[in-house]
Amino acid sequence: MSELSINTTQNVKINFTAASVGERLGAYFIDLGIKISYIITIILVCFYWLNLELVLNKLDNWSVGAVLFFLSFPIMIYSITLESIFEGQSIGKKIVKIKVVKIDGYQAGFGDYLIRWFFRIIDFSTMYGLIGFIAVVTSKKSQRLGDMAAGTAVITLKNKINISHTILEEIGDAYVPTYPLVIKLSDNDMRIIKETFQRAEAKNDHDVIYRLTAKIESVAGIKNQSGNNSDFIRTVLKDYNFYTQNM
Repeated sequence: MSELSINTTQNVKINFTAASVGERLGAYFIDLGIKISYIITIILVCFYWLNLELVLNKLDNWSVGAVLFFLSFPIMIYSITLESIFEGQSIGKKIVKIKVVKIDGYQAGFGDYLIRWFFRIIDFSTMYGLIGFIAVVTSKKSQRLGDMAAGTAVITLKNKINISHTILEEIGDAYVPTYPLVIKLSDNDMRIIKETFQRAEAKNDHDVIYRLTAKIESVAGIKNQSGNNSDFIRTVLKDYNFYTQNM
């Protein structure tokens, strides 16, 4: 497994372990098994139980094509739908414990998953997946062509230290949150915020703290009510923990 060093927009370096070829193949074949199971189910239900072929025989070629497209559509959008819902993971990736992330340290978005989905035609369908395999093996960040185009990478979540541990904050049972909109942010965002804040605070770098505050306000749509940027960031960290721990 190769180390993947991500430099965030706040110049914070975070080290991850890139998912191995074996892990990626494992997730791929689990997802493939799910797709095959869906196809078998559709065949049994539609053609053996409902006798759909009798209906298809009465339709023209365009109508038959439309029906078959409709039945196969869930398979076509399987990866992009699940990765969008589960923030970079399909069922296979969840089981194998790998995840798609942006190489700038932020959570990948729908546009990134869409680009990766489009490039599946080249990575997996061309030359029986050999192009995607070669790209992952030879690239420094273990990226297939879709990852390179989207600016993403696939990391393993099996690190000794869980990637979400650094965002934890101690809050009492009587804690009252101030900024409910912090739930717009992700665990990845909060880790970056906390690490950036801790480094800036240790260096007494008020400029970084000011810019970090402005970034939080613009992304989450909240306004600093304390008047003190450091206190604002500390409150944001605690509020995020409050809402995520009580959901």
